[in-house]
Amino acid sequence: MGVPSQQEVLSLFFLNTMATKIYNYAIIGAGGAGIHLALAMMDDAFFSDKEVLVIEKEPKSENDRTWCFWEAGAGKWDSLLHHSWGKGSFRSSTTDQRLEMGAYRYKMLRAIDFYENAKRRVAEANNFHWVQDSVDKVNTGVPSVLHGENDKYQVKHVFDSRIDAAFYNNKDSHTRLLQHFKGWMIETEEDAFDPEEFVMMDFRLKWEGSTSFNYVLPTSARTAMVEFTLFTEELIGDEDYDKILRQYFAEYLQLKKYKVVEVEQGVIPMSDFPFHKQHQKHVTKIGTAGGWVRPSSGYFFKNAERYCQQVIGNLKVGRLPSEGVARSRFRFYDSLLLDILKNRNEMGEEIFTTMFEKNSAVQIFRFLDEESSLLEDVRIFFGFRWGAFLRALWRWVFER
Repeated sequence: MGVPSQQEVLSLFFLNTMATKIYNYAIIGAGGAGIHLALAMMDDAFFSDKEVLVIEKEPKSENDRTWCFWEAGAGKWDSLLHHSWGKGSFRSSTTDQRLEMGAYRYKMLRAIDFYENAKRRVAEANNFHWVQDSVDKVNTGVPSVLHGENDKYQVKHVFDSRIDAAFYNNKDSHTRLLQHFKGWMIETEEDAFDPEEFVMMDFRLKWEGSTSFNYVLPTSARTAMVEFTLFTEELIGDEDYDKILRQYFAEYLQLKKYKVVEVEQGVIPMSDFPFHKQHQKHVTKIGTAGGWVRPSSGYFFKNAERYCQQVIGNLKVGRLPSEGVARSRFRFYDSLLLDILKNRNEMGEEIFTTMFEKNSAVQIFRFLDEESSLLEDVRIFFGFRWGAFLRALWRWVFER
């Protein structure tokens, strides 16, 4: 036998000083990705004899975000939905486009309902365990050792939603943008909305020189979530979001009297950084950290559902859990669009307007869900002005 490595010695040390329970899997972070994965495991008989640990530092007792996604027909999460829409529109300075949605509906799920459902199901399962703790360090090995603030945990395989420190090294050649937003859930004194129709993007009021838009999600004739979103490299001041929202209400929604009942704010990284290279043999990155967020749009929820099934399929046949997840030709498309938005950020309105004017919503949904064929992709790209994309392609080939 060879001399044990320092890592193996540390693992043996912790094994001798800790309780003997070893979990088959640990999920660090009970956000969208972590909960998706835990529930997908719970629904698969393969995991009925596996011990699964969910570690989350927050109590998850507040509605800290809202997920929206499109879906054809009935879906897995319909019982938890806050609202859904069968009609939609896209608006810019040059068009007012009604969305041809076919069998699709646009669906809204509040995070608090997702969290509470997950916590209830975990509590009812004998082999799933939810612990409130913050993981400071992971010593990888067989088993790995998770160092929490309150305890240490032995795990055979770790699913980690924490973004690796390498992502924050801005000296590499990868594009990094931020999708940042602030939204108000408002109530009006009189009927002001059609609860069956949402506004997916409205570019008529923008932050100067940027790709930015408002969207409107009515949940009744007198209530709606209205958010201002930007795709930029830098954040704006908190008061700047408020200024745009107030101006949008007054000039475009024609609202004078309303009450803000809830505020939502967040930041989503939009990057072609190779998150898939951050996996280790016994640690699989998930969520944003694993590249599950579509870089060019920030869409996540349905991606997470699909990627969880790939992870589980890999586990059941003995492959690395990350194999084939979040890697496709669509990442190349995303790199080109991100390059354009970085170098010509003001072009976002033109690009999205062209996409919605020349394609049906169904075609766009399929493209963004990575379900379109190569021929369908080509048809979408042929609608754009080629100059900016060719320059982005040149930089992608010769400057990286």
